[in-house]
Amino acid sequence: MILYRTQSGLIVEKDNQFYRIGEHSLNALLARQDLEGYLASITSIGTPQEPIDSSLLEAPIEHQEVWASGVTYYRSRSARIEESKDAGGGDFYDRVYSAERPELFFKAVAHKVAGPDSEVRIRSDAKWSVPEPELTLVINPRGQIVGYTIGNDMSSRDIEGANPLYLPQAKVYDRSCALGPGILIRKEPMPPSTEIAMEIIRSGAQQFSAAISLSEMKRDPQTLVDYLYRDQSFPLGCFLLTGTGIIPPDSFTLQSGDEIRISITGIGTLVNHVE
Repeated sequence: MILYRTQSGLIVEKDNQFYRIGEHSLNALLARQDLEGYLASITSIGTPQEPIDSSLLEAPIEHQEVWASGVTYYRSRSARIEESKDAGGGDFYDRVYSAERPELFFKAVAHKVAGPDSEVRIRSDAKWSVPEPELTLVINPRGQIVGYTIGNDMSSRDIEGANPLYLPQAKVYDRSCALGPGILIRKEPMPPSTEIAMEIIRSGAQQFSAAISLSEMKRDPQTLVDYLYRDQSFPLGCFLLTGTGIIPPDSFTLQSGDEIRISITGIGTLVNHVE
């Protein structure tokens, strides 16, 4: 089942049939003990509605915080080492990659998050910006993974590379995060074979394309959640981006008008344009 947030309310999809949910608060829905069973009952006794108009889709978030994980793939480790070497960051990210404690950082509040088919931004003071496609965990207030969505962690690589302490400025700004198109409701872990793919299109031509499977991710998603919820409470639940293994070449930087397409097996495709 996939849960969508639209301008007219919440919709759940099962077997290409769409059902309207009486519960109009995503906050309350994600807090339910019986979320999966509740949605299954709607799809079994409810009356199917018309298919969703994609133009009405909104980011599947209400008042939750968005956090992110870093250096969870070997490719990310290598890229971070390369971008920060002139700032003395040589083995800094290598040590994070091999440490027991993961890198976790705050990414966005809900009003800074872009939804499907909406615009993301690049910083005006950055010269080297990239999208980072990531499997995103949807976590309830009790620290349980209840679903998955697609995340785009927009990043200013030159700012972060200048000094690791600049990470918040490189990562946290208006519309530096996108989520969607919906939430795959699933308590079980995603299969290691699950593929994450990204394509960047500029003026109708493909500028970059790559894919990676979850089997390449070093960190276990539940372990990331356990660290995030240590001494922290999330009364409305939380979203956690799990890091990326896809990074465009150093010669590439995003430009206004670029189209970013991120697909994850079983969830769908998140499309955004650069403002």
